[in-house]
This record gives sequence, C-alpha cells and structure tokens, in this order.
Amino acid sequence: MKRFVLIVPFALATACALGPTYHRPKVDSPTAYQKPSATEDSTKATFDSLALSRDSMINLAGDTMKAPPAGEAAGKRTNESPPPNYKLTDSAANITWFDLFRDTVLTQLVTTAINENRDVRVAVATIQEYRAALGQATGPLFPQIDVTGTSGKAKQAFGPGFVIKPYNTLQGQANLTWELDFWGRLRQTREGARNDLLAQEDSRRSVVIDLVSTVAAAYLRLRELDLDLEIAQNTLRSNQQTLDLARQRFNRGVISELDVRQFEANVADPAAQVANYARQVRQQEDTVAFLLGHYPGAIPRGRPLNEVLTQVDVPVGVPSTLLERRPDVREAEHNLVAATARVGAALDERLPKFTLTGNYGYDGFDNKRLFPRGDFWNYNNNNVYQLFLGVSIPIFHGGALSSAQDAAQARREETRYLYERTVLDATREVDGALTEVRTDREQVVAQQTQVNALRRALQLANDRYAAGVSSYLDVLNAERSLFTAELSLTAAERQGLVGIITLYRALGGGWPVAGYKLEGGGK
Repeated sequence: MKRFVLIVPFALATACALGPTYHRPKVDSPTAYQKPSATEDSTKATFDSLALSRDSMINLAGDTMKAPPAGEAAGKRTNESPPPNYKLTDSAANITWFDLFRDTVLTQLVTTAINENRDVRVAVATIQEYRAALGQATGPLFPQIDVTGTSGKAKQAFGPGFVIKPYNTLQGQANLTWELDFWGRLRQTREGARNDLLAQEDSRRSVVIDLVSTVAAAYLRLRELDLDLEIAQNTLRSNQQTLDLARQRFNRGVISELDVRQFEANVADPAAQVANYARQVRQQEDTVAFLLGHYPGAIPRGRPLNEVLTQVDVPVGVPSTLLERRPDVREAEHNLVAATARVGAALDERLPKFTLTGNYGYDGFDNKRLFPRGDFWNYNNNNVYQLFLGVSIPIFHGGALSSAQDAAQARREETRYLYERTVLDATREVDGALTEVRTDREQVVAQQTQVNALRRALQLANDRYAAGVSSYLDVLNAERSLFTAELSLTAAERQGLVGIITLYRALGGGWPVAGYKLEGGGK
C-alpha cells in the first residue's frame, strides 16, 4: 500500500496532457502603415503656405485679432496660437493620456470615471466571477476528502425471543476520492478556465480604454460647445453694437428704415444660437457626469481646445505591436487558447478514467451492554479502512463523446477566425485613424486661415461703412461669414483632438489601469 501511494503522485507528475498544443496563428501583418496618399502629398505645400499666411495675417491685424484672455469664461479661446503641429512618432511607448493632452482637469475626470463608472464596476465583478470559476476548475486536480461522523442509540431484534439490548453507537470516517489525471483532462479544463479569466481581464481593459476615449471625446465636445456659445455671444454683442450704430445713423437721416430692419434681422440668428448652445452645454455636462458615474452637475473646465491641439506627440509604432498592446486582440487570443485546451479535454473524455477511492474510520459502541462478558468482540480492533483503484472505460455513448469533441474543434476554429478578424480590424482602425489625424491637421490650418481673413475683412467693412464708403450689405455678409467660419474652426479643432483619441485607442494605448485601485477587487 505504501508503494502504491508513492507511485501515484509520480505517475501524475510525469503524465502528459493529450490534445492539440496551442500555437499563435500566423497573421500576415504589414510591416508599416500606409503612407499619405498622393492627394495629401500634393496639397501639403498648399497647407504649409496657408499656415504661413495665417501667421502673417495675425501680425498684420495686431491686437484687433486677439481673443479675450483665457479664464474669463468657460469657453474662452486663448490668444491665437501656432497651427497644430502634432507629430506622429514612430514609437509604441505606452504614453498615458495625461502625457498626451497635458490637461489636469481631463486627467482628473478620467480618473474619476475609471473608479466610479458603472460599466467598469460591472467588468470588475465579472472578473471576480471568472476567478471563482478558475478555482472551481482547479479543485478536481487535488484529492477530495470528506469527513463524516454519526452518534446515536440503537436497538435491534433478530427474531422472537432474541432482542439485543439498546446500545450506543459511534462512527467516524474520512472518505477520499481522487481522479488520477493521466490524460490531462482536468489540467486542460483548468487551462481553459484560466484563459477565460485572462480574456475577461483584457475585456475589462477594453472597457477602460473605451471609457477613457468616450470621456475625453465628451469633454472635448463640451469644450467645443463652450466656444460655440462664446462665439455666438460675441457675435450677438457685435451685431447689437452694429444695430445701435445703424439706429443712430437712421435718426440722423443718413440711412433708411430698410437698413435698420436688415440689421435687426441680423441680430436674431446669433441670439437664437446663444439659446441653442446654452441648452447643449447643459445637456453635455449631464452626459459627462453620467460617464463619471455621477448625477447631473457642473463639470470643471481645463485648457482651451486650440491650446491643447498645438503640440501633441502621437506614438504610432508598427502593426505587429497591436498583437501585444490591444486588449481586444489579446482577449481574442486568450479565447482561442481556452478553446484549444477544451479540445484536449473533450478528447480525454473518450479515454479511460482512473479514480482512487478509500476511507478510514472507527466503528464503536458500548460493548458492555451488548455483550456483558465481552467474549465476542475485541474493543481495541474497531479501526476500519478500505482503498480501491477504479477504472472507467467509455465503450458506447451513442456518439455523444465524439460529437462533443467535434463541437469543441468547431469552436476552436470559430475563435481562430475571430482572432484573425480582430487583428485585421485593429490594423484597419489604426490606418483609418492615421489618415484622419493627418487630414484633420490640414483642415484646422485652412479653417484658421479663413477665420483670420474674415476677421480682418469684417474690420475693414466696419471701417468703410462707418466712413460711408460701403453699404450695410458688406458688413452683414462679413459678420455672417465670420460667424459660420468661427463655428467651423471650433468644430475642426475638436475633431482634430477626437481624431488623436481615436488613433490612440486604436493603437492600444490607454490609461495605466494597474496604477488605480478599482472598487470590488482587483486593479
């Protein structure tokens, strides 16, 4: 018996697990992302010249082209800054979001969202569930030991005239059950559960990255609406001043009533937009608060859009790094590893199972009352035990076991193709985001040039109208054009930052999740 007990662990340690061995599928990732198109290259000189023209226009206009100082209102634009010059660096370093945007308010908002958003908490709770499932899959690898005990009083009769007097009985027993994992079925099952857990952890990382991207985009939309509201208010104020001037000129008989009515109509558009943007600002604040896991309330503001956009370094790297950086790709691979392990477990179900069972215990009772003279029972020999090695060989199950193996192999193929599709989709997202970042920068340069030119044109139109050289139509057209162009510039600046967020998420960048303790367990 002692030899047998020593041989069993050695045999289990040297037993190999049957089933397919996992190898990462070969994916033909490109060695680099696509370069700018011929159209982008052909227009580069044009956009560069626009940037130079923009800078010279700022110097020409002087202080009249400067916006109010930052900090006077939530949406104040800083003094005209250089055109966006963010660089696409060939590095896959894990730059964090606060290093990317350098906005402490946005950093704090994202930190709050990671710790208090309900979707993240759901993901954390799901990880706890899968961690418990891994523990359940690990348990059968070890001997299962149960202890039982009974104590009571009994009376028995074996026929007329032969009744055993009542006696006390006591029984204690330890039971052992152990499935010997010669073929590796239990280990394969545990491997599948372990990769399920790893997949869920990467799923949580995907949730966090998506949340960070969503919070950042929602915050940038809020900053855009702040600027839109400011532009509408400034335009309304300017149009009101023009209307006041027109009324004075009408009272002096310089212009007709028709001119005054035209200026009055021109005031209505920005007035309506002020109300519209004020409503959208409040609604967007509620959206950001929801993402933070908070009830509706005021949201703090940080740096203006154009200031954040001026200098941003975006790591690009090479497509092969997506296999290691993107959590959705890693999650798909863990699912494939788990499916591969379960193919082996399904195969092992068709092989003999070896089990070791036994028990050891003590049976006793009050022998003085049962046998007064004590001649028929040796009280000191009440220890009982038994030990068995069993085998169960599947012979016929109506094809159920082979069908289960076929199903496991089919699921493995499914997860393999899902993994390959995830890699393809990741590469596509990065390539599209790179194109967006490059073209967004050019669009902002063009919009800035247009805004500066129209500001100068409005200034000239006002001077000419005040001098009686030009008509009111020139001023009206200049005001309307500038209003539309300023709103377009704000939208382009926000879209430029959103494009960077999209690229960063596509590259697998994100928040350093390991550095923040999440409620509900885990990091």
